[in-house]
Order: sequence, then C-alpha cells, then structure tokens
Amino acid sequence: MSDVNLESFRARCQARVEAVLETLLPQATLQPSRLHEAMRYTVLGGGKRIRPLLTHAAGAALAIEPARLDRPAVAIELIHAYSLIHDDLPAMDDDDLRRGRPTCHRAYDEATAILAGDALQTLAFQSLAEAPGLSSAQRVAMVAALARASGSRGMVGGQALDLAAEGQVQDVAQLEHIHIHKTGALIRAAVQMAILALDQPQPERAERLDHYAKCIGLAFQIQDDILDVEGDTHLLGKTAGRDQALAKATYPAIVGLAEAKAMAARLIDDAQASLTDFGTAATPLRWIADALISRKY
Repeated sequence: MSDVNLESFRARCQARVEAVLETLLPQATLQPSRLHEAMRYTVLGGGKRIRPLLTHAAGAALAIEPARLDRPAVAIELIHAYSLIHDDLPAMDDDDLRRGRPTCHRAYDEATAILAGDALQTLAFQSLAEAPGLSSAQRVAMVAALARASGSRGMVGGQALDLAAEGQVQDVAQLEHIHIHKTGALIRAAVQMAILALDQPQPERAERLDHYAKCIGLAFQIQDDILDVEGDTHLLGKTAGRDQALAKATYPAIVGLAEAKAMAARLIDDAQASLTDFGTAATPLRWIADALISRKY
C-alpha cells in the first residue's frame, strides 16, 4: 500500500461499486419507469460510498479478492440508500435536500419514494443471493447478517429509538444505544461482509475487525453531530442545525462540543489500536478511520 493513498484506493473501490450498481439497478426505461428512475436518482446521485469502501478495505486486510466482495459491498450501499429515502420522508426527518439535491420524495412524490426505498431494500438481498465467487453458505450467512443489521434490532430499530427520543432528555449511554443501532449496525455489517467471505474462519482477527467497526461507527455519528453544529451547510447539502430544530439529542448537546470531539478522537484511537496485528494490509482501514474524524461533510 506504500504506493497508493486513500484517494486512489477510494477511486478504485468506487469505480467497482459504480459499475456494479449501474448493472444491477433497473434501467429507467424499464417499466415501472418512474419507480426505476427514482431508484437510480437516489443511488447514483453521488455519496461518499463509505460502507462499500469499508467492505473492500476489510477485504484488503484479509487478503480477499475484490471481485468476491463487489456484490456484498453494493448490497450494503443499497440498504443505506433505502434508509436515506425513508429517513428524509415527512413522517421521519422531513428533509428537502440530500447531497445538495432535492430528496427523493421532493424530486418525485412520497408514494414513489416509499416504493423506491422498498425496492432498493429487496434489491440488496437479491445482490447477495446472486453474488458470484461465494459459496451458498457464505451467501446465506451474509443475507442473515445484513437482515439483522438493517432490521428492528439494528438500523430500523435505532431509527425508531431516535424518533421516540425526540424532545426527551437523554444521557450518553442512551444516546450510544440509539446510534450503535441506527448508524453503527450497518457500518459493522459492512466489515462483516468481508469477514464472512473468508473460506476459513479467523475468529481472533474477526473480533478485532468488528471492534474496529464498532468504534468507527460511533465516531462517525459523533462527527455527524459535531458537523450539525459547525459544519459548512454548502458541503453538507442540508440545513445545519437540523437535529437541534427537531429537538434530537446529540453528543455536543449532552457533553459539550469539546468533549464530543474528544470522545470521537478516543474512539478512532481505539479503532486504530485494534488493527495493530494486521500490518500494512490494514492501511486502507487506518486511512478510513482518520478520514472519518477529519471530514467536513
């Protein structure tokens, strides 16, 4: 990895992800065309692709051929995209902008947005079920892992807890419980996709990678909260201060901005420490951890 950096690694991974998404997503000319157009509008309309990047970076740490992780990485991104569509709906966060463009329900309509999210969710599991280069047992294990991470005991459950907590006084432990599910579960699943692609289990290394993912998942959310306070609204592509307007509990609101930054930094240090035994193979994971804490959007 000495001859590359995060941007070149990201570019290679993103090229793989975009190519698979372009092939997997139904063409907008295919009926029902409005639904397919909305799906493509949301998924192909930009984004950092952090979750599929994590899948490929964890794969590099475990010496897994990237081609075996293309479909699992895309499955994670499709679940993330569906969650953003539903997150933005009037009944949820009621956002008008996403990545600097009208949200799906604003660009189309609420019913189409709901159906687009539903279709992206099922397409994610199709992507895993048909993933080439993996055994049937590996595909089944990945489907189960992604279902757990995205369901009521994972991302969707975290969203429900977050909605229920609006306007309520929360402490740090309660907030962490919400975000371990809402944000962290899918980030951990992204790393787990690579672990499940191993032909021979490596329990100790799997545990270290999962700890890394847990740490950066929480740090990612803390940084999101920090950016909601002091982020550049142009870069964010949304209105800064949105969480305060919705009376949501955030780390800066509970512990203060300085301590929130310190918490995120400690989590990144902990994540980096878990990669000590991986050597240079884990360099992309180290890059990602550092980038998460320094990002501005």
